[in-house]
Amino acid sequence: MESKLGLNFELVDQARASAAKVADDVQHFIDQHTTVTVERAVCRLLGIDGVNDMDVPLPNVVVDHLMANSLLPVGTAWAIGNAMVETGKDPQGVADAVSSGELDLSKVPAHSDEEIRAAITPVVNATVERINKNVAKRNAYLKEWGDKEGPYLYIIVATGNIYEDITQAKAAAKQGADIIAVIRTTGQSLLDYVPYGATTEGFGGTFATQENFRIMRKALDEVGEEVGRYIRLCNYCSGLCMPEIAVMGALEGLDVMLNDALYGILFRDINMQRTLVDQYMSRVINGFAGVIINTGEDNYLTTADAVEEAHTVLASDLINEQLALLAGLPEEQMGLGHAFEMDPMLENGFLYELAQAQMTREIFPKAPLKYMPPTKFMTGNIFRGHIQDALFNMVGIWTSQGIQLLGMPTEAIHTPFMSDRYLSIENARYIFNNMKNIGDEVEFKEGGLIRKRAKEVLDKATALLERLEKEGLFSALEKGIFADIKRPMNGGKGLEGVSSKGRNYYNPFVEIMKNGSRAAAKK
Repeated sequence: MESKLGLNFELVDQARASAAKVADDVQHFIDQHTTVTVERAVCRLLGIDGVNDMDVPLPNVVVDHLMANSLLPVGTAWAIGNAMVETGKDPQGVADAVSSGELDLSKVPAHSDEEIRAAITPVVNATVERINKNVAKRNAYLKEWGDKEGPYLYIIVATGNIYEDITQAKAAAKQGADIIAVIRTTGQSLLDYVPYGATTEGFGGTFATQENFRIMRKALDEVGEEVGRYIRLCNYCSGLCMPEIAVMGALEGLDVMLNDALYGILFRDINMQRTLVDQYMSRVINGFAGVIINTGEDNYLTTADAVEEAHTVLASDLINEQLALLAGLPEEQMGLGHAFEMDPMLENGFLYELAQAQMTREIFPKAPLKYMPPTKFMTGNIFRGHIQDALFNMVGIWTSQGIQLLGMPTEAIHTPFMSDRYLSIENARYIFNNMKNIGDEVEFKEGGLIRKRAKEVLDKATALLERLEKEGLFSALEKGIFADIKRPMNGGKGLEGVSSKGRNYYNPFVEIMKNGSRAAAKK
C-alpha cells in the first residue's frame, strides 16, 4: 500500500527484523519449557472436565499429581496416554482414577511411544474435529449473512451474572453491536484454576467458565438469527490460566480473545517466564480455532505518557506480531492494540492521534487492529466524554481500524447502563456512515505535523527494537521499558509452575494445530 504518511518502509522492515530476532530469542526459551497451565490445557483438550468432591477442577488435580511426582517434564499427553494403554480407560476415566487415589501415574509401567500415540490419537482427532465444526459453523453464518464493512462495534458486558449478561448482550446486538465482550470478574486473572459451571455473581465482571461461554454463545446465535447478523463473542484469554481459557473458547465457539504476550507481566505481576510460555500455547489454539486475538498495548498509555511513550506501543505491537507468527497465528487474526489516550487539553492532540492510528494501519495492513477509546482522561463530565468518544470514532473510520471498542459517556462514574451503550453505538454508527470514505479523500501534507509525528514514533520504535535485539525481552521487562513498570525475571506470580521439558515431552495438539492454523482459519 502507498503510504499516506510518507513512511520509510525500509525502516519498517528494519524494525520488524529486530522484533523477529527478539521473538526468536524468546521462542528458544519457550520451546524448552512447559507450565502447569499448558498441561491443564492439554487435559481439557483430551476431554478431562469436572471437579472433585472438594470442587477442585480435575485438570488441576491431574497436573498437581504430575507435579508432585516429577512427571510434568514428560507432559500430560504422555502420562495420560501411558495410563490409557495400561488401564484401557479414556482420559476422563484416568483423571477420575487419579482423583480418587485409585491410580498413581508415577507407578504405571512405561509403554512405547508408538503405543501411547496410538491410544491418544483418536481422542486428539475428536477434539480437533469439534473445533473445526465450530469454525465451519461461524463461516456458514458469515456466508449466509455476510460480514461487516468497516470497524466492528465492540462493547463490553459485565454484570457478574451470566443470565443478566445475556439480556444486556442481546439488547446491544439489536442496537448494532458486532462484538460482545464479557469482561472477567476482578481478580480472575490471578486464579490458578478455572471455575466450573454457570455463575451468577462476580465483581466488575463475570467469571470466565466453559459453561458461561456455552450459554453466551447460544444466546448470541439466537439473537444473530433474529437480526440476520453474526455476533462475535469475546472473552479474556490472559492471566494464570491463559491456555486453558483458549481451549474453552475454541471448544465453545468464541471469536475474539484478549491474548497479549506482556499484559499479565506488566499489569498483574505474573512471572514473565510463565506468561511467555503460556501465551505461545494459547495462540496456537486461537490460531487453529480462527479466533482473533486482541493485544493490550493500549494499557501502556494508562501508566505512561501517551505522547512520550507512543513508540513503545508500536515496538510492542511488532514484538506481539512476531510472537504470534511463531505460534502459527495469521496476520488476519491479530487485533494489535493501540489507543486514543492523549490529554484532551493537548494542543493538536487529535492530529497526533490521527497520525499514530494511520501509522499503525499502514504498518500492519492485514491486521484487524483493535483501537481503544479514551479512558485515562475521562471524567464525570459526560458531555465532554461523549465528544472525546466522537473524536475517537472519527479517527477510527478515517484510518480503517478493524475493531472499535466503544467508549461510554458514564464509564468514569459507574458500570454503563444499556442506555449508555445505545448512545455510544448511535454515536459510532452516525460518524461511520457520515465519514465513510474520508480516508480515501484526504491526504496529509508533506512536511506537516501529522507526517512528522508518524516519522518520530517510527524512528523511536526502530531504535528501541534495535536496543532490545541486543538486550533481549526479559531484560527490557526488568528495566521497565514498557509502561514504565519493572518486573523481575524470577519474581511475580506463577514461577513455580514453570518446568523444563524432558527428552520424551509430548504435546500432540501443538503439532497438529500449529501446522493447521492457517487452513482452519480460512476454511
